[in-house]
Amino acid sequence: MNYSAEVEKMCVVKKGPKHGPAPIPEEGKWVKAYEIKDLSGLTHGVGWCAPQQGACKLTLNVKNGIVQEALVETLGCSGMTHSAAMAAEILPGKTLLECLNTDLVCDAINVAMRELFKQLAYGRSQTAFSEDGLPVGAGMEDLGKGLRSQVGTMFGTLPKGVRYLEMTEGYVTKLALDENSEVIGYQFVRLGKMMEDIRHGVSPDEAYKKNIGQYGRFDSAVKTIDPREE
Repeated sequence: MNYSAEVEKMCVVKKGPKHGPAPIPEEGKWVKAYEIKDLSGLTHGVGWCAPQQGACKLTLNVKNGIVQEALVETLGCSGMTHSAAMAAEILPGKTLLECLNTDLVCDAINVAMRELFKQLAYGRSQTAFSEDGLPVGAGMEDLGKGLRSQVGTMFGTLPKGVRYLEMTEGYVTKLALDENSEVIGYQFVRLGKMMEDIRHGVSPDEAYKKNIGQYGRFDSAVKTIDPREE
């Protein structure tokens, strides 16, 4: 270790108590984190790219500093899906420090990784107070039936008003309007569940009809419109 001349001339002043880092909550325990292997938990990070064209929600399940499970959800950028495919393959098995120093190609995924690390390092994970955390595979439960990300897509213009395109429930097929042409409900199809039924042998037409639902005062509509065509 090299010291400057100024430091070499200084006298020694002893340190006081060495109590280590403040404990943080991890999976129902209070842990003093000294090393990467001291970090555990399931949590999320949200990131965005430099032009803020796309965003990523990254979910990692970490046990003793090592990633056991990764869920990568992206929005707004077609190229990001390919980076996400790579990230979901390479992140499991890496330590959190390796993850921070792995080029995940997409800025949004890299930023999500950084934000997620802070959650774990400061004891702010989703499982901070959950004894033993969550089992590997818990991240998929965020997706629900059909294993599709929960997304919302809405579009509006001043002259023509709003169009609901996709809600958490599913792909919007019709908007219900009242006598003032205001939205009072919508009809949707559960795409994830529909595809699940088709995979299990249900005919596409039957699966489509089976998974149509509605919200609000749809049955009271004076008029319905296709939000993509009308």
